Amino acid sequence: MEWLNYHHLLYFWTVAREGGVAKAAARLHLTHPTVSGQIRELEERLGEKLFVRVGRGLVLTEMGRVVYRYADEIFALGRELMDTVKGRPTGRPPRLVVGVDDVLPKLIVRRLLEPALRLPERVQMSVHEAPARELFGRLADQTLDVVLSDSPIPPQSPVKAYNHLLGECGVTWFAVERLARGLKKGFPRSLSSAPVLLPAEPTALRRALDAWFEKHALRPTLVAEFEDSALLKAFGQEGHGAFVGPTAIEDEIRRQYDVKIVGRVPEVHERFFAITAERRIKNPAVAAISEAARSEIFER
Repeated sequence: MEWLNYHHLLYFWTVAREGGVAKAAARLHLTHPTVSGQIRELEERLGEKLFVRVGRGLVLTEMGRVVYRYADEIFALGRELMDTVKGRPTGRPPRLVVGVDDVLPKLIVRRLLEPALRLPERVQMSVHEAPARELFGRLADQTLDVVLSDSPIPPQSPVKAYNHLLGECGVTWFAVERLARGLKKGFPRSLSSAPVLLPAEPTALRRALDAWFEKHALRPTLVAEFEDSALLKAFGQEGHGAFVGPTAIEDEIRRQYDVKIVGRVPEVHERFFAITAERRIKNPAVAAISEAARSEIFER
């Protein structure tokens, strides 16, 4: 593993902040040659020039600006660490780092996350979207506080994590008005041979829909399948086919995409989970998400 000498980084950071070696040396109570030598060692270690001389002053190179941004964050975290240990206020809002399974509908994700932003103490949220398997790995190395997914973490997963059911609901079929008029009558039999847009395999929702089609002997015409639920709905908005969405947010889907309700299917369930590395949810923001999901979003 390559190690970084943080003393060298501190000297570089101080020179950049003070605008020159002489001022930095005075602040650090070191000699001018000592500071210059330490910066040269850092440049050699990184294999990059961090300063260029312009006239009688020093100016950060492009790489120097990159290193300065990292150094600034590193030393800010160091100050925050000392403040936390000493019981002093940090002046920085707590962070919530969320992983979102990329198959989740964006509208449901927004509804799920909003309660964390309504807490009395402001939370700084960072949201990362990726396949669930990748997110579970990041949960294991503690770079995520919570993962939102439509499936629980599998029992055979090497990652030790806990599933917290946020809620479940049926699904609703939607279509633009000209399609919906013909599909409402005789639903769900009307879906046979009808153009449909489906989530891509092997999502939990797609498996449930395929089983439902089979149970009712329905043979719709698959126009397209999508990994991105927002893109699927955008194609539905253009009239390319009927599509499903969670019944819990059907009003939002109808308004945002200007579509009509074709019919509801309560027997096809979508389930939503908050997955954490802790058995009991302790993070106040994650607790707010969980409580609001159960009391506001999935109450019907």
